[in-house]
Amino acid sequence: MKISSLNRILLFATVFLAAYQIAIGIDQMDNVPIIAYTIAFGVILVAGLLLVILGFEVLDAPIVVIISTIIPLSLAMGLVWQHLASLRTSYLVFAIVGFLAVTVTRSITMQNKLPVFVIAIVHGISGMTIFLLPIIIAAKGEVRPGFAMVGIGGALIGVGGLLLSFLKTGKPILSKDRIMKLFPALLFLTTALFVAGFMYG
Repeated sequence: MKISSLNRILLFATVFLAAYQIAIGIDQMDNVPIIAYTIAFGVILVAGLLLVILGFEVLDAPIVVIISTIIPLSLAMGLVWQHLASLRTSYLVFAIVGFLAVTVTRSITMQNKLPVFVIAIVHGISGMTIFLLPIIIAAKGEVRPGFAMVGIGGALIGVGGLLLSFLKTGKPILSKDRIMKLFPALLFLTTALFVAGFMYG
């Protein structure tokens, strides 16, 4: 499926925003959040470039499900490390185990529903963390109100991750063509909200 000119512009804009966030937007943080956010935005940057260069066909690669899991897990890890100190170790364990579970269940052919269940659990927990945590702490006044935009971006990335994951497991929520048309805009809006949230929060 050919990428439209508008979608190419959106993907280039996404790459630019991700690069900005890596280079400038995560200064003055602890080492773990910097590493976590760098990984997440680095994956977004590389994904945008690959889509521009190789087209939507790159999303057909089996590794896409695994890669799409890295973004929410890394972002949620950074947020938990910054704002929920008591849960740092617990979430780190969840992130490692969750990523390994997705990798294993997607690397071995299985006829049962375990891969879908694992993806739903991992994306669900990490996505809800990214969605709820920034909104809650912004509402409590622990950060500036603008940080809530990270939560809205978390909701969008959760939707995007689930769409791709269920597409790859053969149980698509929407048709493949519709997902391909929506994905660049979804990726751009998600990245823009993350960058704005970190900037104004």
